[in-house]
Amino acid sequence: MGLARTHAMALLGLTGALVEVEADISGQLPGMFLIGLPDAALSEATHRVRTAAANSGCPLTRNRLTINLSPAALPKHGSGFDLAIAVACLAADELISADSVAGVVHIGELALDGRLRPTPGILPAVVAASRLGHTTVMVPAGSADEASLVPDMRVIGVATLRDAAIWHGARLEPIPVDAIVPPADPAEHVEEPDLVDVLGNDDAVLALQIAAAGGHHVFMLGPPGSGKTMLAARLPGLLPDLDAAASLEVSSMRSLSGHALGRALITRPPLEAPHHTATAAAMVGGGSGQIRPGAAARASHGVLFLDEAPEFASSVLDALRQPLESGVIIIHRANATARFPARFQLVMAANPCPCGQYGSTDLDCTCPPSARRRYLARISGPLLDRIDIQLRVTRVTAAQLRLAADEPRRSSATARGRVIDARAAAADRLAGTPWSLNSEVPGPWLRGPQSRLGGSITATLDRALERGGITMRGYDRVLRVAWTIADLDGVQRPGADHVGQALYLRKGMTT
Repeated sequence: MGLARTHAMALLGLTGALVEVEADISGQLPGMFLIGLPDAALSEATHRVRTAAANSGCPLTRNRLTINLSPAALPKHGSGFDLAIAVACLAADELISADSVAGVVHIGELALDGRLRPTPGILPAVVAASRLGHTTVMVPAGSADEASLVPDMRVIGVATLRDAAIWHGARLEPIPVDAIVPPADPAEHVEEPDLVDVLGNDDAVLALQIAAAGGHHVFMLGPPGSGKTMLAARLPGLLPDLDAAASLEVSSMRSLSGHALGRALITRPPLEAPHHTATAAAMVGGGSGQIRPGAAARASHGVLFLDEAPEFASSVLDALRQPLESGVIIIHRANATARFPARFQLVMAANPCPCGQYGSTDLDCTCPPSARRRYLARISGPLLDRIDIQLRVTRVTAAQLRLAADEPRRSSATARGRVIDARAAAADRLAGTPWSLNSEVPGPWLRGPQSRLGGSITATLDRALERGGITMRGYDRVLRVAWTIADLDGVQRPGADHVGQALYLRKGMTT
């Protein structure tokens, strides 16, 4: 009896750190002590491990057991260390091979009967283990398919601690046990709504295609029933499939949020639509113990939709200002820092006033001007200045409805094809730069010699800047949208009409 070591993974955001789990048997007094900065859930692992080992037919020694999680200064959270602690203790008692457990990363939570439960964050943990040079990982059988999504990684799926001990050399007879399988995620079977369902609002439909082609943010202002939510729900269907890196990141974020992935990575952009009562922690991430991703992080490479945006707390909305610029959410705690991706498209929808009828042609608004100003002022100017496309959406009249019903409408698949072609044109133009979408291109590059537009083309935009109608940031964002419109039209450079259309989409909410 002596000392044995194995490895587990600790996650901070999507970043994984390797944890060495050491188990030492010493002295004759009974006891099991866990050290190395565990949280409350991890501190309870001693009770789960001892009971699970006994019920698996491989009870732990009654002598003093000391388990150290190293590095000791790194915070460790959750129950995913149970399997590593159990096999390290069995190896220290020479019931299984110490050399075998030393070469494997173990991830999994133990039930009291010895079965292994699927653990949130398996995919990012295995990705981190692979990046750190490990090639073999042991996980619960219910998470084996998810772990197998990481290439060049040997995945050992075990249903029970007894199976894990047998694999590591224990002289036990296997006992067939049904593995604990994660519940099916109903979101996997939801079909994306189609753009062909939208009648009327041609300007808004075109604006959605421009937003999808360039990765631009959108703000829609209009009365209830004008189709704002319907339009926003169709934006993810216009976006192309995720590339390999984005697919792995989105899938890792979904795994970290506790959703099962199954046998395939997620290939479609996500849509997150938090309720307006969401807190800042729910929006960008946080938590008093383990740092969890918020809606903005889960929407990375997809769409974050804020319906009834003025009803959100101002502090929650303003928390999005920094991620909109940097594409990263960094959450600082006293003993840890977590980073989450936040490269999402923001779509906000709002009524024009508290009663919702201001500007409507069929109903009268009952709100005084001061109430209307206060209502929209809940969305700060600096946040609005970061929104590329701001347009007003109106209700569809009966005449428009009859006219639109007889006209051919563009489906999401057809619109997505246009978007893919426009993105390919932008990627070719931006080849050799760090950017691939027009929304990512900085202002100095747009105004530089490599992409500067002539004075006659930007004359209208220049006058708007001189009169204070837009800020310098707004000026650059109009140029980005103009390039996207040109890409959709299949031309090499924007013309005056493209710049004018982009300026209208920027100022359409106030016209």
